[in-house]
Amino acid sequence: MLLAFIAIIAGLALLIWSTDRFIDGAAVTSRYFGMSPLLIGMVVVGFGTSLPEMVVSVISASEGNAGVALGNAYGSNITNIALILGLTALINPLTVQSKILRKELPVLGGCTLLSAWQIWDGHISRLDAIVLLSVFAFLMGWTIWQAVRNPTDELEAEMERELSSHTMPIKRAVIWLLVGLVLLVVSSRMLVWGAVFLARYFGVSDLVIGLTIVAAGTSLPELASSIIATRKGEFDIAVGNVIGSNMFNTLAVVGLAGVIHPISVNGEVFSRDVMVMLALTFSLFILGRGWGGPGRINRYEGALLLACYIGYTWWLIRSALL
Repeated sequence: MLLAFIAIIAGLALLIWSTDRFIDGAAVTSRYFGMSPLLIGMVVVGFGTSLPEMVVSVISASEGNAGVALGNAYGSNITNIALILGLTALINPLTVQSKILRKELPVLGGCTLLSAWQIWDGHISRLDAIVLLSVFAFLMGWTIWQAVRNPTDELEAEMERELSSHTMPIKRAVIWLLVGLVLLVVSSRMLVWGAVFLARYFGVSDLVIGLTIVAAGTSLPELASSIIATRKGEFDIAVGNVIGSNMFNTLAVVGLAGVIHPISVNGEVFSRDVMVMLALTFSLFILGRGWGGPGRINRYEGALLLACYIGYTWWLIRSALL
């Protein structure tokens, strides 16, 4: 059991470090080949911060641990909104100026509803997974089109400033990109092994482990980048990290896991976890969309989101112990 705890702690630490190296390397490499800061922020950084969830879920599904894969994706979405945005809003109230992000909020809501509809019967088939991946591919194209149409969006200016503070030679950027990717896979395997071992040792379902330990761990890169962005006043980057990550998790992460191994879950996942995810996504839409002006999440709303995360985690732990 001690070895499993060590694997989880070491895996999480290595996961955070390798994700940071991968994102820095990928962003600088993309900039070197002429990609605009807006696209780097929406596609490269969004993909990079969600890569831990993707790798962990793919490994879990390929090893037959579908509960970890699904719990990781849905739990990360809940963590991103309730914990990350709640905590960052407490540090500094968030203002959403970007028109592109405000357009993506209802899209995220639609993706979440699609995911809820698919899991309503307790099963995600390979056909369901292919639909999710197809929607993901379409939205990536739509995102690129939006970035081309709105080159002066507020998110563009924030990413330009952020990239200017992370300069490095192209050779070093490529090395960090490759090293980060390799270590991501290694650390994810350590994390999955440790989490599954503990779940079996304590008689807890791998779904609960995925919704708590694994989801919180794989969301740490988003937490770190959002807090740093918030302290710099780059609020659109902080909110954009969460929106982009949740889209990746809902469509690509669950889609890839379902293609590898169809996922069957009990009705509690829909009535508890999916409903919480839907409620939080809807609240993010209300707060972040803005009505006649920029969206805003103040400290009181941040505290409420954080309280929702604590209450949900307590609910999970209590249900696991009963």
